[in-house]
Amino acid sequence: MDEVTRDIQGDIPWCMLFANDVVLVDESRAGVNRKLELWRRTLESKGFRLSRTKTEYMMCDFSATRHEGGDKDTFRYLGSVIQKDDDIDEDVRHRISAGWLKWRQASDILCDKRVPQKLKDKFYRTAIRPAMLYGAKCWPTKRRHVQQLSVAEMQMLRWFCGHTRRDRVRNEVIRDRVGVAPIEEKLTQYRLRWFGHVQRRPPEAPVRNVVLERVDNVKRGRGRPKLTWDESVKRDLKDWNISKEIVLDRSAWRLAINVPEP
Repeated sequence: MDEVTRDIQGDIPWCMLFANDVVLVDESRAGVNRKLELWRRTLESKGFRLSRTKTEYMMCDFSATRHEGGDKDTFRYLGSVIQKDDDIDEDVRHRISAGWLKWRQASDILCDKRVPQKLKDKFYRTAIRPAMLYGAKCWPTKRRHVQQLSVAEMQMLRWFCGHTRRDRVRNEVIRDRVGVAPIEEKLTQYRLRWFGHVQRRPPEAPVRNVVLERVDNVKRGRGRPKLTWDESVKRDLKDWNISKEIVLDRSAWRLAINVPEP
């Protein structure tokens, strides 16, 4: 796919490819249609066919201005859900559902009292929690998002131990028993680890331009400005009392952001 479309590919983020999934971005609907038609003709000339049933439009509505209908409110790409209003509510709900799906697939084992507790804990850390935090390194999380993740995690951990809320066992007791760090702390670790990767990339790397460069010419809607990813990182660094200066030292950075399991 990369070789066939090499002559028509644009720069990141205006054109992004992953296997046979393609994202085309433009500042207008007409521009997107021109790109899409070019891709269709190029692919068909090489014996490929563009799937019209899987092709979706989404207009990013950062300025909260109403536009013509026909666009998707959400767009799923590589396991993440992107919203037209630049929020992450749908993606958080999707990841929680993915975690519960993993849970249900292994519930016969996880709820079996004959299975050692350590094995259950390891399965949660290696299969369920990563499913819930997939893509979370790019989330500008608000308090309600963290609360949703925490509630889902505690429900799972309580069932590991054979308890419900009616048993009145404190969350800290459950967490110490299963040996699992709070998911909100792991979320912060994921975000800061990704921040470190981006910071250590060369200045000309596309990911630095996309992630770290602020867009100043976007008109904001009325009301309180939306929380951005870089603001979330600044909050994490302040809350954890970590200096941004050590980010270039990979070992020191890894040690500073590490969240050990109890």
